[in-house]
Amino acid sequence: MNPLLEIRDLRAWYGASQALHGVNLCIQAGEAVALAGRNGSGRSTLAKAIMGFVHTQGVIRFAGVTLAGKRPFEIARLGVGYVPEQRDVFPTLTVRENLQLGIPSRGRKDAARFTLDDAHTLFPVLRERARTKAGALSGGEQQMLSVARALLGDPDFVVVDEPTEGLAGQVVAQLTAALKLLRERGVAMLLIEQRLVVADRLASRIAVMGHGEIVFDGSPDVFRANGDLMREWLGVG
Repeated sequence: MNPLLEIRDLRAWYGASQALHGVNLCIQAGEAVALAGRNGSGRSTLAKAIMGFVHTQGVIRFAGVTLAGKRPFEIARLGVGYVPEQRDVFPTLTVRENLQLGIPSRGRKDAARFTLDDAHTLFPVLRERARTKAGALSGGEQQMLSVARALLGDPDFVVVDEPTEGLAGQVVAQLTAALKLLRERGVAMLLIEQRLVVADRLASRIAVMGHGEIVFDGSPDVFRANGDLMREWLGVG
């Protein structure tokens, strides 16, 4: 079976500085893969490479379509959602306006899997603060808005970069529930996440990055049993 996302020998640069050194990773339709690693290991660069934000060489294919050379909005139109690490909202627009921007003007499918009601059910604060400017929200509320906007784009695959970083436990639980709903509705996912308990709840596979390469790719059980791997590449244990 052909993977939904196929990455082969992927290299990426920021100017003259090489950040990825031959990444190989495949994700099947409906599959969730957690990407772990230390800060600076290349995880966020991989997310940006998939979305067309950095210069790359190698193969990136989504649903059989080559992504190299495509601009981020073109990649999004193919069915790839993105929740960036920076909680990228439009601060001068209201919560409602931010959410409306996530809804495609012409859907790729006859019926969307996700609606505004879904977003409000998952994150009631977004309904309560619909008229509030996004820049006035707390960090946790902005992250909820970023996830909800990606959800409303009705993606087949979503890249989620550090969704729970720096957030309180209650917000983490809400975000985890939203990402779980994505999985239940058949959306594939690449989840960059430092909290291993969150990764365990959502992912059927865990990949580990180190020095711009994938150094492990396997089941959560095998990952947890490999103490040497966790100490060397994650500093855990």
